[in-house]
Amino acid sequence: MFTGIVQNKANVRIERSENQLKTFSIELTDKQKEGLQLGGSIALNGVCLTVTKVDQSRAYFDVMMETLRATNLGQLKDGDAVNVERAAKFGDDIGGHSVSGHVSSTVKVVNIEKPENNCIIWFAITPEQRQYLFNKGFVSLNGCSLTIGEVEADCFNIYLIPETLAVTTFGEMDIGAEVNIEYDANTQAIVDTLTRMKDEGAL
Repeated sequence: MFTGIVQNKANVRIERSENQLKTFSIELTDKQKEGLQLGGSIALNGVCLTVTKVDQSRAYFDVMMETLRATNLGQLKDGDAVNVERAAKFGDDIGGHSVSGHVSSTVKVVNIEKPENNCIIWFAITPEQRQYLFNKGFVSLNGCSLTIGEVEADCFNIYLIPETLAVTTFGEMDIGAEVNIEYDANTQAIVDTLTRMKDEGAL
């Protein structure tokens, strides 16, 4: 489990690139290195990945075909920055909301507004994605736990504070960028249950 509170940005190094398989590595902070073992979990851009190797300063991950297809990790180039969060431990502050690291799909940035001391990013969505998004609801984008601003028929927005822009990759994001999305698990469960009951004639 993750909290959706991104700890830092790190530049990805592509160690190996084969057909439908890539190996990434990132440099770890001192705190992230503490007690990290093989098989541990770290989220890159909100995608829960298993640590396959640890050396003095870096962690390594194998990324398979489905993850490369469904998330923006497949688009990463050597040196690209990603949001990083190590899996939560019992006793950690849950400052965001519970995030599994199981990314559903991606959404594309279609507009960036920058009124004074603010940043508003708009994302295009499909009807399927729209059903899980509600005004002031939760969403995880590239691993960041965020509150949704407004939801329209084919897009939604988020409002970002300067701290989020500084700590995460959102500060350098451009129109057209693909962003990983994970819906709030409780919202998705309720919507899917009601939809199934309606299809079965129970509603």
